[in-house]
Amino acid sequence: MARTPIALLSPADQERRRALRRMKGVALGALLGMAVVFAVAFALQREVEWLQYVRAAAEGGMVGALADWFAVTALFRHPLGLPIPHTAIIPRRKDEIGQQLGEFVETNFLEGHVVRTKLEATPLSARAGAWLAEPAHADRIAAEGATLASSVLRALSDDDVQGLIEDLAREHLLEPDWGPSVGGWLERVVDAGAHHGAVDLALDNIAVWLGNNREMFQGLVSRRLPSWVPGIAQRLVDDTVYREAMGFVDAVRADPRHQARAAIDQYLTRLSDNLQHDPATRMRLEEAKASVFDSPRVRGLAAEAWNTAKAGLLTSLADPDSALRRRASAALADIGRRLQTDESLQRRVDGWVIDAAVFLVERYRHDIASIITDTVERWDADETTEKIELMVGRDLQYIRLNGTIVGALAGLAIFTVAHLAWGS
Repeated sequence: MARTPIALLSPADQERRRALRRMKGVALGALLGMAVVFAVAFALQREVEWLQYVRAAAEGGMVGALADWFAVTALFRHPLGLPIPHTAIIPRRKDEIGQQLGEFVETNFLEGHVVRTKLEATPLSARAGAWLAEPAHADRIAAEGATLASSVLRALSDDDVQGLIEDLAREHLLEPDWGPSVGGWLERVVDAGAHHGAVDLALDNIAVWLGNNREMFQGLVSRRLPSWVPGIAQRLVDDTVYREAMGFVDAVRADPRHQARAAIDQYLTRLSDNLQHDPATRMRLEEAKASVFDSPRVRGLAAEAWNTAKAGLLTSLADPDSALRRRASAALADIGRRLQTDESLQRRVDGWVIDAAVFLVERYRHDIASIITDTVERWDADETTEKIELMVGRDLQYIRLNGTIVGALAGLAIFTVAHLAWGS
């Protein structure tokens, strides 16, 4: 498997490297100091008897310093470059360490009850509401949402969207038989008398049109009369037709039980029954529907409507002062205020979030933990070792210092006990 290089050292890592070098220098200085003390004490111990104790202490300090240097170095590399068994532990067992780390996280952190306990102790919705209620934060969320929506719109293929619209229209508009559903709907409308308002509206508009267009009746009937009929008679006929039309409309408007209204009700009743049960009527409706929705002109209008809507949305989403962006920000801020004050809403939202988080953790805990394992496996061994050493190496150098001091004390104690027990 190809190893993935880790990113270049960050400023914090560079500071850790400098601190590590300083501590290595201190630990090495302690070892060299013990070596110098040992050499001097060893050379003069015959002349100065008490230097035997100094020699023993320095000797123990060197042993402790060397032992801890070996132990610390063996974690990260082979001491002195020698392939000694059980050394260079981290680079050699990097993948195993990553696997164990992933298992540790999965077992101890990605547990449903652990996540639930932590989230239940945190006022999630109240905090989110307080943050979202700030106008600047609401504007920021609206801006990020607008950017995301714009990216999605630009990524959509116009041809694919138009094809989808056509497929949906064909599935939900063209293929279903409209007759039974339209007939049933019309039957319920007639039974409830809900169409009376539409009839009144139509009559009112006809009356207004007749009142404003009397000249349309000039010659409407008289042009069809014989030429020998006097002109005054022709005008009288036209005026009579106009007055009769006005009178008929006014009569229908004034009388809720007028025969014309009853005729309309009867027609709509027959039409609703035919739409549900008459094959010929249903066929004519299907043909009319197909001619409207399946024509090239309608498909062109649908494509044009999509392009227009898309362009308008992109323009509104890009403009921070657009009505769409302002309404989105106001809605988000309002949601934030409600989350702050509405305790029942807080409980519902917190419950949804907690249940969703627990579900995701329990269902995908292994997949989440495998991110750690897979990532560590892809890392380069040398760079991984360096990263880990920068994180903990400085503290490990204190072990070397402690080993030097403890070794010196142990050497002094051992020599003193032996000297008291058996003499020189």
